[in-house]
Amino acid sequence: MSIGFTKSVALLGISGSIVEIEVDISDGIPMYSLLGLPDAALQESRDRVRAAITNCNEIWPNRKVTVSMSPAWLPKSGSSFDLSIALGILIAHQVIPQEPLDATVVLGELALDGKIRSVRGVLPALIAAYQAGITRAVIPMSNRAEALLMPQMQILTFENLHHVLQWMRTGVTPELQELDLENTERDSYLDFQDVAGQSKARFAAEVAATGGHHLLLIGPPGAGKTMIASRIPSIMPALTIDQALEVTAVHSISGALGTRSPMSLLAPIISPHHTASRVSIVGGGSHVIKPGACSLAHHGVLFIDEAPECASGVLDSLRQPLESGTITITRSVGNITFPAEFLLVLAANPCPCGKFSGKGRGCQCSSLSVRRYLGRLSGPLMDRIDMRVQVDPVSRVEMAATELGESSEVIRERVIAARAVAAERFKSQSWHLNSQIPSRELRTSYRPEREAMNFLHDELDHERITARGMHKVLRLSWTLADLAGRNIPVLADVQRSFSLREGSEI
Repeated sequence: MSIGFTKSVALLGISGSIVEIEVDISDGIPMYSLLGLPDAALQESRDRVRAAITNCNEIWPNRKVTVSMSPAWLPKSGSSFDLSIALGILIAHQVIPQEPLDATVVLGELALDGKIRSVRGVLPALIAAYQAGITRAVIPMSNRAEALLMPQMQILTFENLHHVLQWMRTGVTPELQELDLENTERDSYLDFQDVAGQSKARFAAEVAATGGHHLLLIGPPGAGKTMIASRIPSIMPALTIDQALEVTAVHSISGALGTRSPMSLLAPIISPHHTASRVSIVGGGSHVIKPGACSLAHHGVLFIDEAPECASGVLDSLRQPLESGTITITRSVGNITFPAEFLLVLAANPCPCGKFSGKGRGCQCSSLSVRRYLGRLSGPLMDRIDMRVQVDPVSRVEMAATELGESSEVIRERVIAARAVAAERFKSQSWHLNSQIPSRELRTSYRPEREAMNFLHDELDHERITARGMHKVLRLSWTLADLAGRNIPVLADVQRSFSLREGSEI
């Protein structure tokens, strides 16, 4: 009797657990048994592994093969265990040594010809392995860029099973690449110079990027709402290394790294269609639980165009992550929590036909249909929106102007400077943005001037604002003060914050 040992990782959300794979080859009727709560995709690994081994000119053991995956109580899913099972079988068959895989985690899906295909969740799997004391990993070549975000580990990348076996027999280690995080995609992003006019909406976008405040843009079609929202990431500061790792881990779990570089330091922007389901927005699934759009927008922007057209309950499902910064999904396999700290930007037409304005020019909608249309955005959701900005149609003079507006680079410099002021103010706290100031601190350590507080108390007494709304105004006033270079919000800052929140003229 001989036994082979390998290690892999089972993921539940973005957290992983080490799985020890034991392979026993013994006398008996030739068969293959897989133990340890495998799902359907993992059960099918038998045929993939057998074909890959034989097509790499290795001998499949014509005996009783038993594969045990521990811990046995932990559900295992996906095809990322193929390579580790194949190596365990060959070790148990005594055709390759055991020693090279000691303290090594193995990830990869096998094709029938022995090619190692990419798998989802490599980065969170490597993080879990490193936390468990494992310092080396064997992964697919196509996942190399993502895996190099873990420089603490020795990363070995291979294109096929034959190369892995050659390394285990000869000890010849493939060349490793250095970690190279660069902000290479900035130039490809859209620029605010492309936006004609819209000074109010441009300023609101700058405020939103500075303090992390949620924004609603209301205006007729063609006014520039989508242009402004899609350019907000271009004025946000580059992600820190820790933030980039979190974003890459979430995108890796969802399998969405094909549209985003693993080493990107740019804030992500996710723009789901207004017909998207609730599961696609918050995450979920029956067999494999994947993060939704709100988690893919972590540390970035979640932009939903035509927001009133969303199905009932879809936007309201964002209320909990807007408050907590996380989203918890409960299924039979357990509770999974994904991070969801995002900047929410909604765009809406003023009425069903889109032509409604203050004077009602060209609009055929009744006052009831206008109220009903915007009423699709529920009160509790709107109470969580910091700014509501009216985007008016661009005038002929603005379209004919030859002088371009401020570029994203100039606006981003102001945003970075204002964020630096806030970071210095919160250096001893657990939060970093003005939108994250706890309500208790707003009433004690971060109160504006007395006249400003008196103004808000009057609005609260007349029930023109809720308690949550008052706290939103206070947080917004701190961002306006940072942009204006003031140490504390004054009455003008609070009044302008109130106007931005109520959607009145500023």
